[in-house]
Amino acid sequence: MAERAEMSTSFGRQAGTYEAGRPEYPAEAVAWMLQPVASHDRSVRVADVGAGTGKLTRALVELGAETVAIDPDPEMLAVLRSAVHGIPTFVGTAERLPLPDASLDAVVLGQAWHWVEPVAGSAEVGRVLRHGGVLGLIWNIRDDSVPWVARLTRIMHGSHADQSLADGGPSVASPFGPLEQRSWEWARPMTRAALYDMARSRSYIITAEPDVRARIEAELGVLFDEIGAIGDAVVELPYRTTAFRALREG
Repeated sequence: MAERAEMSTSFGRQAGTYEAGRPEYPAEAVAWMLQPVASHDRSVRVADVGAGTGKLTRALVELGAETVAIDPDPEMLAVLRSAVHGIPTFVGTAERLPLPDASLDAVVLGQAWHWVEPVAGSAEVGRVLRHGGVLGLIWNIRDDSVPWVARLTRIMHGSHADQSLADGGPSVASPFGPLEQRSWEWARPMTRAALYDMARSRSYIITAEPDVRARIEAELGVLFDEIGAIGDAVVELPYRTTAFRALREG
């Protein structure tokens, strides 16, 4: 099994698959994260950290936020720039942000805080936020209360994100106050090809040995046949989006 550090930076190998397979974020969940700093007088200044191919970035832009995108992987940022035009992009991490002090209203991370060292990440995010700025954390997680979805997760192996939320959710440190939390339930229509793209975009599968990947794909094929995801047929994959927000204090 690959080391955590390798898994956290593996996604660029499958950047196109990641873009095709991963879901968007519900607009209402993204708006909720930004609500404490929303202004009628100007655009909210936001950094999308761990931006990947821009799934969260485009939701921020659609809400009118003045957005920059930061990711450790240049290959992911290249796909982002082709998908979301005109967005400044920078290579960096939550622990090392290439941004000035107190320059932002919000920093948000989608499917990413579980890769971050929370004390160092909190301190660095706090540095680039103004007083009262918001740290927003959001995850799209498949709803494993549905039996076939639970089987899908077992075949693909649970992710660090799944485990983080199951263990009680993320933790943040100074200079942030307590986390607020909300969840939204929804479903994503997916074809067989999209289901495969979603599976192939996961770090466990990207970093697995070829024989392991082949076994996983064979088991996925059996499952997709059983649920009727054949050819262009569409199945509904249920999701729960969970978002957190905390304000910069001090």
